[in-house]
Amino acid sequence: MNNDPRLQQLKRWLSDVLHSDDFQIKPASADASFRRYFRVSYQQQSRIVMDAPPDKEDCQPFINIARLIEQSAVHAPHIYEADVEQGFMLLSDLGSTAYLDKLNTETVNSLYTDALNALHKMQTIQADLPLYDDTLLQTEMDLFNDWFLKRHLNIQINSQESSQLQKLFNHLIQSAKEQTQVFVHRDYHSRNLMITDDNNPGVIDFQDAVIGPISYDLVSLLKDCYISWPGQTQLQFVEMFYQQNKSQIHTDLNTFIKHYDLMGLQRHIKVAGIFCRLNYRDGKSHYLNDLPLVLAYIVDVCQRYPETRVLLDLFQSWNIQTDSSLLEALQ
Repeated sequence: MNNDPRLQQLKRWLSDVLHSDDFQIKPASADASFRRYFRVSYQQQSRIVMDAPPDKEDCQPFINIARLIEQSAVHAPHIYEADVEQGFMLLSDLGSTAYLDKLNTETVNSLYTDALNALHKMQTIQADLPLYDDTLLQTEMDLFNDWFLKRHLNIQINSQESSQLQKLFNHLIQSAKEQTQVFVHRDYHSRNLMITDDNNPGVIDFQDAVIGPISYDLVSLLKDCYISWPGQTQLQFVEMFYQQNKSQIHTDLNTFIKHYDLMGLQRHIKVAGIFCRLNYRDGKSHYLNDLPLVLAYIVDVCQRYPETRVLLDLFQSWNIQTDSSLLEALQ
């Protein structure tokens, strides 16, 4: 760590804002971006310091959205100090236990009930945020071709396949636009929810929030890329969410379930590309371990609706195999 000029710069900044050199610092976590997090101990207190290199990350969205989430009575990191020019922030410590560490059949009801309650509060946030519009939805799904098909599988699709794929993408975009548009965290899953003693969960990694489809964060939570639940378990929480938000959803339950499934398909098409990009571009190979579950989610939805079966046919023609045990577990 001594050969890390950025870390030395961070320590000097900490000395200034804490008015002391008497602190200990150690790595807390990293995420899929260029940000790093350290845990700082001083005067019997614990804080998190974020290192977001300003040439690669913009801190301002994080600051703005953290305050919005806090104001909605959801447990987000409190910002004690921020230096946008240097890319440093001193935050409250939400602990080191993520939902993923504790989720099992015994805890799922209580943990997901808390997560749905927090989501309900966040979706009341009124803010001028970027829109999850046609362009963004399309750009995300283009990652599937660029990184999963071309780079990961070395598949060059022909014009007919491209046309079939785009027709599906257009359908998914239309489904997303039909839904009520609300505050969307955009990565609301078990690695970004921290178990906290008060006002559980602690919510992190929200800086890419947008205004978008009401089912998006729900599907991120229940069709999690890092842990899976049988369809019946998912349905239980989808119905809970529906009842909680019925006045906002404006459709019947069956229509909402279809919107939920198609939103999940859009997300997992995107994530297949992102996980491959994280491996090949950023050297984060461990994300490929979770690719089989992402593909199982894709196939599971494509089997249910006539308008999505085209992707199953394409998978077959490209000889893309899906783990049958993962697929069975989703039924």
